[in-house]
Amino acid sequence: MVKTITRGLLLAGLSSAALMSNPASARVVRLELLSTAPAYGGQSFGDTGTYDRIVARAHGELDPASPANAIIQDIALAPRNARGMVEYSTDIEIVRPSNPAKSNNILFFDVLNRGNKRANTLFNADMKGTAEQIATNQVAGDGFLERQGTTILWFGWQGDLLPGGNRMGAAVPVARNKDGSAITGVVRSELTTREKVTTLNLSSGWFTEMTHASYPTVETDNQKPLADGFLPTLSVRPRENAPRELIPNSAWHFGACDKANDTQICLTSGFETGKLYEVIYRARDPKVMGMGFAITRDVGAFFQRAEKDAAGTPNPVVHGGRVKSIIFGQSQSGRFIRSLIALGFNKGEDGRQVFDGAMPHIGGGLMPLNIRFSQPGRAWGQQVDHDYPAYDFPFTYAREADPLTGRSQGILDRCEASHTCPVIFHMATALEIWEGRQSLGLTDPLGLHDAKEPANVRTFIMASTQHAAAALPLPAQPPFGVCQQQSNPNPHTWTMRAAFVNLVGWVRDGKQPPASVKPSIAAGTLVAPDRVHFPLIPATNYGAPRPAPRYTGAISMLHVLDFGPQYRAGDSSGIISREPPVPGTASYGVLVPQVDADGIDVGGVRDVYLGAPIGTYTSWNSFRPELFDGGFCNFSGSFIPFAATKAERLAAGDPRPSLEERYPSKEAYVAAVRKAADALVAQHMMLADDAKRVAAEAETGGVRAAP
Repeated sequence: MVKTITRGLLLAGLSSAALMSNPASARVVRLELLSTAPAYGGQSFGDTGTYDRIVARAHGELDPASPANAIIQDIALAPRNARGMVEYSTDIEIVRPSNPAKSNNILFFDVLNRGNKRANTLFNADMKGTAEQIATNQVAGDGFLERQGTTILWFGWQGDLLPGGNRMGAAVPVARNKDGSAITGVVRSELTTREKVTTLNLSSGWFTEMTHASYPTVETDNQKPLADGFLPTLSVRPRENAPRELIPNSAWHFGACDKANDTQICLTSGFETGKLYEVIYRARDPKVMGMGFAITRDVGAFFQRAEKDAAGTPNPVVHGGRVKSIIFGQSQSGRFIRSLIALGFNKGEDGRQVFDGAMPHIGGGLMPLNIRFSQPGRAWGQQVDHDYPAYDFPFTYAREADPLTGRSQGILDRCEASHTCPVIFHMATALEIWEGRQSLGLTDPLGLHDAKEPANVRTFIMASTQHAAAALPLPAQPPFGVCQQQSNPNPHTWTMRAAFVNLVGWVRDGKQPPASVKPSIAAGTLVAPDRVHFPLIPATNYGAPRPAPRYTGAISMLHVLDFGPQYRAGDSSGIISREPPVPGTASYGVLVPQVDADGIDVGGVRDVYLGAPIGTYTSWNSFRPELFDGGFCNFSGSFIPFAATKAERLAAGDPRPSLEERYPSKEAYVAAVRKAADALVAQHMMLADDAKRVAAEAETGGVRAAP
């Protein structure tokens, strides 16, 4: 039975005295508890037992005059309540052990990715269920996090998400000029489509499509110059580094094709797949999106420290002296964590450290949230979203000198000054190196020497993995989605589970974690792109016809981008006034992993599937030739299986030994799996129980038919 609790308190009814009576509330002034029910269908998880699911909404406020909030772009232009505060609200969801005594004393804050939960699907194996069941915590797979007694908390931080799809978001205000008039500014929106259409939302990028709100244009007539002569433009190009071809304004207009409006765009001839369209227009009504960092700070502090809100609603999370917190984020939300730390938001308004540990996962770069007209749903890539501000210097946690900008900075500068730095496990796949410039987090800006790593940071690069593992079974026949090769299914799960246990030991118990495992210049495992010894693998027909993979030395280059004088690149904050940005002539020294004779990355954490491989796993793939001229296929690596027999691989001209040459018997294969798993356990890169599971699967199934 669902127990519903609603507290209809009005913010206006909270007196200053009431707020001051509970300073630990960290500006979360009202917690609206909406429902409490059994989580995961009442499933019990070993000694921990069952879990509760709590759905709530937190209402908070920020003091625009506080130095802790001064860095937030446009907070001084946000509307204020009767007490002079800027209000927000955010969706909250919590799963906690039904018996508080079974808690492991870890509060695990999972930063939402475009409004979506990610922790359980990454750390819990055997996740089966519909998207609805997973999003609403009806299924938990093998319940890895829950079996340990972990309390998981989700909260909205992104203010531009559209409702639907069980997305969780935050409500933040629109900034206005001091005279009450609308704020306007230039917006560049890169548009892509998976199928030919004539109408798109102004926010329809590769990763934003129908999920993100569009900034409205100030004028729907695209052929009418504004008072200052500004006229919007629409351009198209077949690949990122091709020249932009302007589309006449007479060939397109704002709105749907049958009706004008201020948040869509119509191209009469149709938007085509595999091309980059770019509309640059004057928009209005920017939200104060940078408040998302302060929301995270205050929500984190409240659930760790407050006994109740200002009106007496109890905090539903167990907290106390032994309770420690870890903030986790995947991809977009991993970049969010790095920016939260860089901008000083791991320091609460009371001066105390908020999160004890941080685990940004597949989140190299930074999050351009604290920008007027910010587009936090944008990413980075060699082709798509290439010139959005996702990779401003600084790149490393420790301070480095950047000869291209003349700045000396590190991501930890602010938290080191205030003694509020968390311990950090930086987790990344090798794809972030190949496609996402992650090497800049490991070296100096020119890629000449390995960067120093602070004592509170560990970095683990998962060799030969893609951004998120491809789901099995892989397509048996081309086309392989939008890519030329089958995508890489090498999972993150076993490595991430070991990392979680190691990080908990560091945060909660003071146990020193393993040393970083990453490719390096010194070891010769991080090299210039033209020094990679990738083998000449021919076109093959091992189970499915596939073209020859050809490594060309292409990478995702990075230049200093000039977004105009009001953009503060050192903080990835401010106002963008120059679109498209002007790139500098010099480039940063982006490096990539060296590979072995099979084309598998040498440096980094080589998981059990690389210790006993059945094919080549790469961290790069190519689009099909008709899409973006065959550039890097977004977030995708490749899987190119080995031939089954020596005769088959010789007939194909394949230099890689076949499966029968590697594993002449089932026993040989099982032995290889066990050897690889045991070595990982000894290095604390795999849990003993997970090693037993993988070895048992090899014993039962023999050589895998699929990764």
